[in-house]
Amino acid sequence: MNSPVEIPFKSFIQIERASHIPIYIQIANHLTQAIQSGTLLPGTKLPGARTLSELLQVHRNTITSVYEELYAQGWIDVKPNRGAVVMPRLPKIKGRTTESHGYPATTGFSFITTPLLDNPFDYAPCDYVFNDGVPDIRLTQIDDLSRLYSANMKRKSNQKKMSYYNQEGSRYFKEQLSQYLRLSRGFKISINNLLITRSIEMSLFIISEIILRQGDYVVVGAPSYFAANMIFQKSSNRVLTIPTDDEGLNTDALEELCNKHLIRLVYVTPQHHYPTTVSLSARRRMALLQLSKKFGFVIVEDDHDYDFHYDKQPLLPLATVDTAGMVIYVSSFGKSLAPGFRTGFVVAPENLMVEMRKYLGIIDRQGDVMIEQALGEMIEEGAIQRHMKRSLKIYKERRDYMSELLEKHLGEWLSFQKPTGGLAFWLSFRQPVNLMRLKKLCEKNNLFIPRTLLYQNKDVTALRIGFGHLDQEEMNKTVDILRQSISEL
Repeated sequence: MNSPVEIPFKSFIQIERASHIPIYIQIANHLTQAIQSGTLLPGTKLPGARTLSELLQVHRNTITSVYEELYAQGWIDVKPNRGAVVMPRLPKIKGRTTESHGYPATTGFSFITTPLLDNPFDYAPCDYVFNDGVPDIRLTQIDDLSRLYSANMKRKSNQKKMSYYNQEGSRYFKEQLSQYLRLSRGFKISINNLLITRSIEMSLFIISEIILRQGDYVVVGAPSYFAANMIFQKSSNRVLTIPTDDEGLNTDALEELCNKHLIRLVYVTPQHHYPTTVSLSARRRMALLQLSKKFGFVIVEDDHDYDFHYDKQPLLPLATVDTAGMVIYVSSFGKSLAPGFRTGFVVAPENLMVEMRKYLGIIDRQGDVMIEQALGEMIEEGAIQRHMKRSLKIYKERRDYMSELLEKHLGEWLSFQKPTGGLAFWLSFRQPVNLMRLKKLCEKNNLFIPRTLLYQNKDVTALRIGFGHLDQEEMNKTVDILRQSISEL
């Protein structure tokens, strides 16, 4: 319970010194009303007699009398060395209620609501969980992170940076990140081409606020990332889908749409398409850039899994070969680290950056300078590269092991391609099954599958399941539960 000194007693205890009612009774009555109304909740510790007397400017013996009165009426309990505490069970008074009126359940005014942004996530108390492909927090280099963060907090030169808002972010981090992106992804950029955000989703939200207006057409793959779909639907209300196959987004279908509608934005995850994990082929990458130049639509390239590749070097981002300034590149940094050390970023031409910083200054003006400083040092010291090298070896082993398990135990029901990168498998059922029923059976057997991982329509019955967060023992158990649950359908 909150410390008593944090409770604004003077706001609800008003003493009328000219009244014929004794002061201790006035104070007791005000405290009783505060307990009855719910201002003072059951279990709240009241301040000591000396503290409250000084606050209300009355004699200490007056507060002692107040507490004796409240104790006699059953409102508080007084224990040696612990002081006065509001009773957990309050007394009932005939003709009056001791229940709190509470905060208003609804507003007295109308406002705009939207089902488009309803929380898509669900939860269940299971020991085992599938996700859509997140790293294993147990592999995080906690020592490196804590050392760098602690050092930055203590460094005097950084103390000024914590005393003022800075929507531009850490210049040092942006310098290190731009260099990292030049070496790892082929970007020829300066810090003026970078925007640091909290996440990919925040980046997409800012982009949609600037680029889209109601009625604009947005094109996404079928299927596509649910959070991006929600953001674009809210901003434009016209989201069209085109098929995806083994080469990724179907650019022929996109061209047909462009001939029918004025397309404003195309959202693509070319490195590992979400959720199917396939890569956009080199041929279609070039076709997409050519269509963008021809029809004038913006390409938003979401590169959420670039750092996780196993078998060969990935193709460079579309944005690195974009000469017309039509691609906005969105990604994250530190995805393999603890959640609090991850950050999103956007790469785009400078004129768009100017506008994006205005929006960032409204929704996240302060940022997190200390985290950015620590991340910058991880790049400069090479710690992030060493961590990625170690963790990639483990994730590759986990991918291979999960592939063997799926083939051995679920091959008769499911088909899949071993992903060349990322932290998830796309599992297609050979024959349609009821995925919601499968989800419930898995929960009954102690395995939780979020509904956001279920993909089912007249043409597709599939699951996206992450493997990065599971060790071999956990993979054995989850695949066994999945096999058992499928057999019970």
